[in-house]
Amino acid sequence: MALRASAKKNSEIIQVRQEIPVFCASPELGLTAQQASERMQNGYGNTPIEPPTKTVGQIIRSNLLTYFNIVFFALAACIIAVGSWKNLTFMPVVLANILIGIVQELRAKKTLDKLSILSTPKGIIVRDGVIRTVSVEDTVRDDIVVFAQGNQIFADAIVVSGECQVNEALMTGEADEIKKTAGDELMSGSFVVSGSVRARLTRVGKDSYVSRLTLESKKNNRITQSEMMRSLSVLVKWIGIMLIPIGAVMAVKEIVWLDRSVQAGVVSTVGALVGMIPEGLYLLTSIALVAAVVRLAQRKTIVHDMNCIETLARVDTLCVDKTGTITENKMIVEDVCLLCKDRFIEDDIRMIMSDYVYAMQDDNDTMAALRKYFKGQPTQVARETLPFTSVRKYGGVSFHEDETYLLGAPEVILGENYDNYRDKIDYYSRKGCRVLLLAIYDGRLSDEALTEKIFPLALILLANKIRKNAPETFKYFEKQGVTIKVISGDNPLTVSEVAKRAGIANADKYIDARTLDDDRKLRAAAEQYTVFGRVTPDQKRKLIRALKAAGHTVAMTGDGVNDVLALKEADCSVAMASGSEVACQVSHVVLLNSNFASMPSVVMEGRRVINNIERSAVLYLVKNIFSFVLALITLFFTLPYPLTPSQLSLVSTVCIGIPSFVLAMEPNENLVRGKFLRNVIYRALPGGFSDIILIVGVMLFYVAFDFPVEEMSTICAIIMAIVGMLVLHRLCIPYNSMRKFLVISMCVTFAIMLIFFKELFTLTSLSYQSILVLVVFSLLAYPLMKLLIRGFDRIEKKFAPLQAGTKKKIARTTSRAGRHVAAPKRKY
Repeated sequence: MALRASAKKNSEIIQVRQEIPVFCASPELGLTAQQASERMQNGYGNTPIEPPTKTVGQIIRSNLLTYFNIVFFALAACIIAVGSWKNLTFMPVVLANILIGIVQELRAKKTLDKLSILSTPKGIIVRDGVIRTVSVEDTVRDDIVVFAQGNQIFADAIVVSGECQVNEALMTGEADEIKKTAGDELMSGSFVVSGSVRARLTRVGKDSYVSRLTLESKKNNRITQSEMMRSLSVLVKWIGIMLIPIGAVMAVKEIVWLDRSVQAGVVSTVGALVGMIPEGLYLLTSIALVAAVVRLAQRKTIVHDMNCIETLARVDTLCVDKTGTITENKMIVEDVCLLCKDRFIEDDIRMIMSDYVYAMQDDNDTMAALRKYFKGQPTQVARETLPFTSVRKYGGVSFHEDETYLLGAPEVILGENYDNYRDKIDYYSRKGCRVLLLAIYDGRLSDEALTEKIFPLALILLANKIRKNAPETFKYFEKQGVTIKVISGDNPLTVSEVAKRAGIANADKYIDARTLDDDRKLRAAAEQYTVFGRVTPDQKRKLIRALKAAGHTVAMTGDGVNDVLALKEADCSVAMASGSEVACQVSHVVLLNSNFASMPSVVMEGRRVINNIERSAVLYLVKNIFSFVLALITLFFTLPYPLTPSQLSLVSTVCIGIPSFVLAMEPNENLVRGKFLRNVIYRALPGGFSDIILIVGVMLFYVAFDFPVEEMSTICAIIMAIVGMLVLHRLCIPYNSMRKFLVISMCVTFAIMLIFFKELFTLTSLSYQSILVLVVFSLLAYPLMKLLIRGFDRIEKKFAPLQAGTKKKIARTTSRAGRHVAAPKRKY
């Protein structure tokens, strides 16, 4: 029995293996079950380097051991040390936040784990002479695996039989298709474009090339964040840095400079620090994102990268393929148009095509339609085959030295002679048919270019039904201001006609991508045209890059091998589960129902989350801006901090915590615009400065007329709540029933706490003079905020043209630089 050990190092499990010699299994028999079990037990399984979702322990730790939670526990310890138990009311809110975060993530994990079973990558292996389909995690080194068109190579391997074309662009950046035959190595992370092979796995799990790349990326900390999460991280980082020095100086000021008791000084210092911490903002963001992922999962949509939720909300350009997106995947042969009736009748074409489809190993929608239509028995055996690829645009079969047939794009096969058949081909293309040309070729399939004589035999007409909900879906995107770009390998006239029927705006603006022979033309066409035909996979990627360089946020939908490079390049990629395996693996989002009509709900979910988080974040920033500035004012003028932790907890719960969570779950379909942090700070400034001006005014009254500290503190807490309600009122416009109920219920809740729970929140009864001061400053709150809002609006309008000009200049510069600097790639 092998000995095994494991140890934790840098959060990774390192296994000590017992060496097992490499075994070259027969391609027909593969490993035995016993051999596979032995390799799995000794650490030679294709185990992923990290689990698809967090473990329960990771969820609990990530919610419990945050920087701010540690700060809160430290502040609570200070309050307990001085015996001011009443001022611990902020801790139930902190504990509730922790509990809510853990419960929500655990619920999300349960849902996603169930759904992920449906999208777990599968592999076809040979064991004990039987072909089986298993999870890629259940494969082991030395397994014989069948890789066919559309499969991603999930572990390093060596070909033992068969032949295929492989694209390694995801790993190397080079889009060339490489021929692989017996003895050639297959790199994990690459994918099969055409053909089929049996290969023996040589390096699995963390030893594979793609796993080593991933681990290297983790070591270099190349973790990308969305704009919103990056902004929140920056905000949290600077608040965290400033808390310690401000807290230390505040404590010295309260206890030493103002000569207050240790208890009073600690309570005031803790009150100031509690106000500076956005205790629920990060939690709110995480819960809203997790809730969005769960809601999408319930609609049969898998999210691989949570950052794409925000990207979806900002999408202004959606690139789609024709087949599988606009039309259904199922393709049918409508008719055969003879081009040489005097020599080849329809029965001849049927016999040739029956031999052709029998010889071809391709397993795609086009070949499936051809096989279904041409059902005749094969009459001859192929000597050589050339699989169809999206780069070459044709395939071929050679039966004898003087009998070679080509099938593919008429423009490519005919070359200069295309004009002789243009009218006929365009006639069928305008009907929305996909037109394939069958021709005899006097040369060899291995020819780099079709230089020998070509004799056209027939046009084979295929058609896809337009998806039932496609027109409605595209109409939705048009209303939402999202531009549609159709990028296809088919004839541009055919694609344009199908796009028109689907209701895509400007579908008559089409171009043949073969004319875009340099990057300058391609960048200009990306903005000018809507439909792109005869596009190669590498051109799809370049079009996505050009649109991104022009300042657009680009989403891409696709399902085929030819879409993979573009999906990888897009800001947000969406794959159909019914499509190729590799397309699903590289995409951010996978539609398990393969229904393009689901896209509006996916985009709406992103907009709902980001818009609502942005709106709710305003409530938190109002308190943070006020607390920081007020702390600095009290330090500079050596004044006591006017609010206690309990008072701030009451105001935060009623004016921020509860409303923010309610507003974060509302429907919201508006396009997300501008930078997250700038938008939030701009909208929070009027409320924050209103708090500062009014509360500083109350403090000046306290100094001038010698009000009791307790009464001044109560007045400040009430005024802060009033300003908080005004900010909430502003965010709830336009009102609906739910928002009306929210505002009214929060006002009533605060009034109840103020009247019946004074002692719990360290509030006190007010004298007649204090009531007059409270009334005056309360009446000033609304006009002061209106004045500040108008002032900030004028500043915004003044600087808006300057910012717009800067953005255009940056976009032009980026576009010009596009030919030299490629967009950064996401790691596999």
